[in-house]
Amino acid sequence: MAGLALLGMLWLSPAPAYVAGSIIVHMAMHLSVVAIVPALLAPRLPLRPTPFWLVTTVLLVEMAVVWGWHAPSAHLWARISGPGLAVEQASFLGAGLLLWAAARSAGAFGGALVLFGTVMHMTLLGALIGLAPRPIYGVTCAGWFGLGALEEQQIAGALMAVGGGAIYLVAALRRLAPGLSEPEASP
Repeated sequence: MAGLALLGMLWLSPAPAYVAGSIIVHMAMHLSVVAIVPALLAPRLPLRPTPFWLVTTVLLVEMAVVWGWHAPSAHLWARISGPGLAVEQASFLGAGLLLWAAARSAGAFGGALVLFGTVMHMTLLGALIGLAPRPIYGVTCAGWFGLGALEEQQIAGALMAVGGGAIYLVAALRRLAPGLSEPEASP
């Protein structure tokens, strides 16, 4: 219920109206829809053993969706167009659900690998956005907080690199924790 409540709060709140004027709001919505909501919903998804090649494919699809929507033209379309935002948000949710379902069905170690892969690509993309020397997305994606386009982009990049990376890292470590805490077998 928490996942559906958060999704409803995000999509039915004023937040979608603010994404055109703030990449920070966009990033908060993005991380919530691609990472937090699917993580909350994943335990309700059916659990089926999944071959590793399919789990890897899901990771690559999720990465392509996330990186694709951060290309300047796709990002701008989602910021200034209702249909663009709807497609972006739906693809983030779908990719997130696939990723978390794959991580859940891949077992502790396989699931941790999927989540570590996600940590790496989210952190890298966030760093590229946040450390860019000029605004990537222009002034259209800034202004609600009185910050310039580059300042908002830097904060949004940090949110993605640190916040997004932390979500997946904690989940990966939680998957590995039971195996790491087992005592060694005596000879």
